[in-house]
Amino acid sequence: MGRITVRRKVTRITVGTVAVQREDTLAVEEPLEIRVGGTPLAITMRTPGHDFELAAGFLVSEGVISRGDQFAAARYCAGATVDGENTYNVLDVTLGEGVAPPDPSLERNFYTTSSCGLCGKASIDAVRTLSAYAVAEDPLRLNAELLATFPDRLRASQDIFEKTGGLHAAALFDGTTGEMLVLREDVGRHNAVDKVVGWALTENLLPLRGMVLMVSGRASFELTQKASMAGIPLLAAVSAPSSLAVELATELGMTVVGFLRGPSMVVYSGEHRLHTETQPMNLAETVRMK
Repeated sequence: MGRITVRRKVTRITVGTVAVQREDTLAVEEPLEIRVGGTPLAITMRTPGHDFELAAGFLVSEGVISRGDQFAAARYCAGATVDGENTYNVLDVTLGEGVAPPDPSLERNFYTTSSCGLCGKASIDAVRTLSAYAVAEDPLRLNAELLATFPDRLRASQDIFEKTGGLHAAALFDGTTGEMLVLREDVGRHNAVDKVVGWALTENLLPLRGMVLMVSGRASFELTQKASMAGIPLLAAVSAPSSLAVELATELGMTVVGFLRGPSMVVYSGEHRLHTETQPMNLAETVRMK
C-alpha cells in the first residue's frame, strides 16, 4: 500500500542566517484510477489511504449510487504495470445487483487533479448532478456556540497535517450532539469529502440528515454539490465560499457557513438553522445603526 507520507532532504533558508539541511515530511500524492465493472471511469490525484471510501464517495457524488447495498465490493487490480506489479493505484468497484453502470457521459476525458474534482467533465451540463436526497426540509437546528467548536476539534485531529502542513481535511459532525463521527485528510479537498461520504455510505448512514460537513478550506461549488448528494443540510468552512456555492445552496435549501473562526462566522444561506444562546441583535436594528 502506498505510504501517506515520505521523508525528503530539504534546505531551509532563513535570510541572515546559515542555510541548514535536514529531512522534512511530505504528504504523498499519487494517482488513483477508479474502474467500475472493469471499465475505467476516472483518475484522481489523491493521498493513499481509505481508497475504497474515496471510490464509494466519488460514485455517490456522481449520482451512480446512493445506498450502501449498491456498493457491493472493491478491490485493487493486480497487473497494473507491464511487469504485473500491483501498485495499489488502480481500483475496481463492483456495483450491487441491479444497479445500472455509470452513464458513458460520466467518463472523464482527463484526470481530476488534487485541486479540482470537476476537471475533465465532458460538458457544463455534466457539472450539475441531481441528488437522491432533498435537504430543504431537513429539521436540523444548530446552536452557533456548538458550531464554533468544530474547527478547533477538526484541526486537533489532523494527524497528517500536523506532520506535513500539506493536507486538507473534512469531518462529519452530529448537529445535535456535536460528536465528530469521522475525519479524513487528503491533498485534495474534494477527495477528503468523498472519503467522508464514502465512509458514511459503507456504514449505511445515507442520507446524512441532521449532520454538518466541516471542511478545512473554502466552500466551493463542488463541495456544496457533494454535500447535497449525501443529504447533508449544513456545510461549514474556515474560509470563504464561492458565489456559485452560495447560489446552489440557496437553491437547494442548504445552510452554508464561511469564515468559521473562533466565535465568529458568516452565514451565507439557510440562516434559519442556526441560533445562539445569547439574544441576537435585531437585523433591522443593525441596518438602522449603520
